[in-house]
Amino acid sequence: MEGQWLSIDIEFIPGPLVETAEGYKFCDALGGGSLETDVADGVAASDKEKEPDILIIREIDPCININGGLHHTSKYEVMNREIDPQLVVRRGQNFALKLTLNRPYDEERDGVSFIFTVEDEDKPSHGNGTMVAVPLLKKADRHLPWNVTVDNIDGNTLTVQVKPAPDCVVAKWRMDVDTKLIDNGAYSYSWTTGIYIIFNPWCKLDQVYMKSDEWKEEAVLNESGMMWRGTYNRVKPVIWKYDQFEKDILDCSLYLVREIGNVKSSFRADPVHITRALAAAVNAADDLGAVQGNWSNDYSGGTPPTKWIGSKEILQKYYKKKKPVKYGQCWVFAGVLTTICRSLGIPARPVTNYSSAHDTQNSLTVDYFADASGAMVEELNSDSIWTYHVWTEAWMERLDLGAHYGGWQAIDATPQELSGESYKCGPASVVAVKMAEILKPYDGNFLFAEVNADKIFWKYSGPTQPLKLLRKDIYGIGKMICTKSPTSFEREDITYTYKHPEKTTEERTTMLKALQQTRNLFSRYYLNEDFNDIHFNFKLLDDIKIGQTFNACMEIKNRSSSKEYKVTVTLRVDVVSYTGRIGDNVKSDTFAVSIKPSSTHEVKLPVTYEEYSKQLLDQSAFTISCMATIEDSKFEYFAQDDFRIRKPDIKIVLKNPAVRGQEVTAEIYVENPLPVPLKKGEFTVEGPGIERKLKIRIKDAVPPGGQAKGEFKFTPQTSGRDTIAAKFVCRQMDDVDGYLEIDIAEPNDRNGR
Repeated sequence: MEGQWLSIDIEFIPGPLVETAEGYKFCDALGGGSLETDVADGVAASDKEKEPDILIIREIDPCININGGLHHTSKYEVMNREIDPQLVVRRGQNFALKLTLNRPYDEERDGVSFIFTVEDEDKPSHGNGTMVAVPLLKKADRHLPWNVTVDNIDGNTLTVQVKPAPDCVVAKWRMDVDTKLIDNGAYSYSWTTGIYIIFNPWCKLDQVYMKSDEWKEEAVLNESGMMWRGTYNRVKPVIWKYDQFEKDILDCSLYLVREIGNVKSSFRADPVHITRALAAAVNAADDLGAVQGNWSNDYSGGTPPTKWIGSKEILQKYYKKKKPVKYGQCWVFAGVLTTICRSLGIPARPVTNYSSAHDTQNSLTVDYFADASGAMVEELNSDSIWTYHVWTEAWMERLDLGAHYGGWQAIDATPQELSGESYKCGPASVVAVKMAEILKPYDGNFLFAEVNADKIFWKYSGPTQPLKLLRKDIYGIGKMICTKSPTSFEREDITYTYKHPEKTTEERTTMLKALQQTRNLFSRYYLNEDFNDIHFNFKLLDDIKIGQTFNACMEIKNRSSSKEYKVTVTLRVDVVSYTGRIGDNVKSDTFAVSIKPSSTHEVKLPVTYEEYSKQLLDQSAFTISCMATIEDSKFEYFAQDDFRIRKPDIKIVLKNPAVRGQEVTAEIYVENPLPVPLKKGEFTVEGPGIERKLKIRIKDAVPPGGQAKGEFKFTPQTSGRDTIAAKFVCRQMDDVDGYLEIDIAEPNDRNGR
């Protein structure tokens, strides 16, 4: 019970501290004997007519508005509760508390100390940093990791400034205040309000300190963001709502750290330990983590990954039931992990790597085996190349590696490979990856392969025939690495942070350096460059819209000015999942062509909507491959590339200005680009003031060229910039996205839009 005074009859208690000639020391005893008190008003039972002389705390004001503004924590739901608000502050920075006392504080005779303990620690102790006793001082003592100082005395009101250590444990803390009248008894006041102490990117002494204001705004405070899917030549922007300040998100994040990640005591002060544990705790591959992965294309019993709009529903559902939420794929894991990091105060952003290698043998190569028709021999292929892969970057210093390796660290919650005894990856220093320091912890070799492995194609003619090297592609991995810009919803290319530019000496030197460190070296082969008369090049349309016919096109150029060549070309179009798994064949054909000297010939394979519509996986990606043979020579050529069919964008239009506390009506629609009607369509919408995501069902079939339309209402509760995110699915088309950035005005701002 808040404000309850306890009877004390002990010989020692950790606090208060008193000043001596040698500094501040704990008292040997905080009062002899027992003094009974009246619980209702704190007055000694032996003398109810007389207010006791001991300093008694009647109430503590957490100064929610002041602390929230100074600590950039005012948006946390726990800070805004009408009943029993909790305090969220950042370590290494002062926060104010206002104590209402029974009488004015007298620094000459009142000894006051503050005892902070981590709420969920089994046995809090000073040694592991989960219990801290701090004396009330006139001014801060720089030799003490924690400080509590007098800020203002106004009658019976005492305002103090509390400064947690910049490397203290990140957790929910409880506070007791011990008061002692010199040589005349002591009391302890237990404050029921919890204090969440989180990481502080604004504090120079915090391990997650970030100098850039733009990136602090983006990677810590921004509640909406963008990720990119699709293929490197057909990128697909996808909105994601992080909602790191919403109900239960902070508590769920701390639960995942301690209970699932099993990070305890002083290790909870270290962002390296925390993010590594979270990389495992977010997935449910080997524990009761937050999200269960599913790449089977059968999502019965759960939500298809492409239908999630953000992290809030996932984490709220998980925290309520403590069971993995179904289902996720890489961008879902990255979005959830980014939310958790931001909620805890660690700057974080999702990153997409296009043509991302999954090197299962730590060889730094990805080997593909094709038969005479150009089809992949799946039973021989253990490595794969994901069309794209999304992971998270978190910002921190790497005290375990050295100052040079600080900055962005790659952490990946997608359960691809075991690291130690669980499915996790990182944190791996991005600087170390670029420098090919692949043995640096954690999982630097795996990250290096993802962005810079060599891609090798072999011709497989049977178990008794030797493999033939068809082609080595040293530019096929890590074609583009990107993230959201800190100032807009535009894409920012950050490939240069992971690797040197392709076709440079530095890039090949770095690759050789990495190969020299790996224990599993594959033999390195190079193409026979003696024959270079015939040059092959894929030509893909810039914009392939779903519902339209497209052409798989190979351009063949004869560089010889005197000789004609006969070439046999097999073109294939296969469905491919974004993880690189080849699906059903859509269409294939073989062409025999003669290429005259100094001429160019195009071989086209047209594919209609009727031919590919039934083969589409949920993300509408295909791989086109070409197997070519030059007659009268032993030269064979193989190439492969991925592309995505573009789906329409959802449009959202506000019918009246967005103003805090006022209802807004919005229209939502999407065009049907298919030659067939859309049936049983449904919009899903998340946005400001929408507590649970809205579902808008389209009852009537939408004809070709028509629009699926709906309307919804929402009432924003805060002003400023925010984002509405939407999804659309139907029987004929899914994974359709859209978003709208809006500026929410204050009620007295008539210009709000």
